[in-house]
Amino acid sequence: MLNIGISGKISGNLVGITAVAKVRKSPITIYRQRMKRQGIVRVEVQVRKDDAALVRRVAEVLVDPERAAEARALLRHRFAEPAPKGLKALLAAAPLEGIDLERSRDRGRAVDL
Repeated sequence: MLNIGISGKISGNLVGITAVAKVRKSPITIYRQRMKRQGIVRVEVQVRKDDAALVRRVAEVLVDPERAAEARALLRHRFAEPAPKGLKALLAAAPLEGIDLERSRDRGRAVDL
């Protein structure tokens, strides 16, 4: 039943309807939520047609629990991150084990002016 005000216009308020129908989630939304809980994200890349099958195969191997660790190690070894930029980053990343960092207190030679 619609409410009709004094002016004779319909107000748009519905009387007697207490519950709003639930909206069902689409199957794709449910699927994406399940993948998110499993820690899987969707990645889109653009490659040459000849490389598409290779990229798909790499993605399949990375999802397979039996072969994923070996594939990750191989890919990380081959495509390692580039060296840090700048002297400060390079020194921070350098292994300092076994290096003597003590400096002698030699004040130079005596000079007679």
